[in-house]
Amino acid sequence: MMSRNEKFNLIIQLSIPSILAQVTTVLMFYIDAGMVGSLGAEPSAAIGLVEPATWLIFSLVSAVTMGFSVQVAHFIGANDFPKARAVMRHGYVFGLCFSLLMLLIAFLIGPRLPIWLGGGTDIQHDAMVYFLIFSGITPFHLIEYMSGAMLKVAGDMRRPSMMAILMCVLDVIFNYFLIFPTRTISLFGIELTMPGFGAGVAGAALGSLLAFVCVALPLAYYAIFRSPILAWKQDTERFSWRWQYIWNALKISAPMGLQYLLMNGAQLVSTMIVAPLGNVAIAAHSFAITAESLCYMPGYGISEAATTLVGQSVGADRRDLHRSFAWMTVFLGMIVMAFMGVVMYIFAPEMIGLLSPVTAIQDLGTSILRIEAFAEPFFAAAIVAYSVCVGAGDTLKPSMINLGSMWLIRLTLAYCLASQYGLRGVWFAMAVELSLRGMMFIFYLFKRLRKT
Repeated sequence: MMSRNEKFNLIIQLSIPSILAQVTTVLMFYIDAGMVGSLGAEPSAAIGLVEPATWLIFSLVSAVTMGFSVQVAHFIGANDFPKARAVMRHGYVFGLCFSLLMLLIAFLIGPRLPIWLGGGTDIQHDAMVYFLIFSGITPFHLIEYMSGAMLKVAGDMRRPSMMAILMCVLDVIFNYFLIFPTRTISLFGIELTMPGFGAGVAGAALGSLLAFVCVALPLAYYAIFRSPILAWKQDTERFSWRWQYIWNALKISAPMGLQYLLMNGAQLVSTMIVAPLGNVAIAAHSFAITAESLCYMPGYGISEAATTLVGQSVGADRRDLHRSFAWMTVFLGMIVMAFMGVVMYIFAPEMIGLLSPVTAIQDLGTSILRIEAFAEPFFAAAIVAYSVCVGAGDTLKPSMINLGSMWLIRLTLAYCLASQYGLRGVWFAMAVELSLRGMMFIFYLFKRLRKT
């Protein structure tokens, strides 16, 4: 029987590496945005215009991965390691096929996407180039995310986290040479010529692509060949294809995928609401989302620990652990993100200032970040409670909560407020919606856990 302190320590042990991984991943986008932001408002707006579309593709890949990693967590919890490895094999095959389909769709819609989103003619070309190059990451994102997810549910949080940090470092290095042209820099009073390709927006996307490639392949190698639990060489029976694993994955992933499709579709609609407000508003909107990500990534780190612990508890048929881990992770997430909300409110000017030297962008970005800061605790409740449900294999109703809240509350309110209050009105709508969504998830989780 685990004590409360032992459960809390276990949550922390699983959360910290995951939080570091989440934060470093966001830092990669933060660095991209900051480097491109130094080039001016138009390149920043070009990336900001198509970012929701790139998130959509990545989210769908993540949903497919989750359908298999949840099954692996359940089998590991039941100490059935051969079946866990079998599901893992199915996950790679199915996931790679799906990611290649997403890549094909991205290449087909890429040339027209900036026009559909309402971007001005001055940013349409850069937006298209960024989207097409960044879409090339898709299969490598699947490999990286699938490998990391499998290792995490097997209890190895450290290695995926360290690789995420490495990816961030590599992204900085690649971007430094790809975004900027050859230039002279001063280092300790010595003038040095620093080579560069001067690719601008395209360089930012290419740098991220190379960073993903350099991390995805070694991580997959370790998961497949070296992991004590998951290495395929431990299997003594010949691999056989079982459609039941695919069907089980689809039952978990399909509601999540539909949710991500409609949630990120809502983000695209939100971008269409923001686009007529001008390049400054587009850039400020994009930068504020990137800056806010640093504050809510701890919540996503705790949510990954929640998925792992709840999934293994369900697999072991330990309902007491299921309930206690659920509530402990939700309340820990709310406390951590309440603190991060305070940090975001106080340091909003500095967070935006690092991303753009343009005063108008800095002022607008600061004001909307401070609006959003008040919603962070309830945003945490929504993030972690949803992951608790995913760990238990319950994705349909939580997905409906997310979708209903996003489409019926956020977009409706944002559309009504944008014309009068501009971007500040859009972000006020976001803060209201996130707070209400968090309350709905707490209520849903309370009802659900009473029945278990």
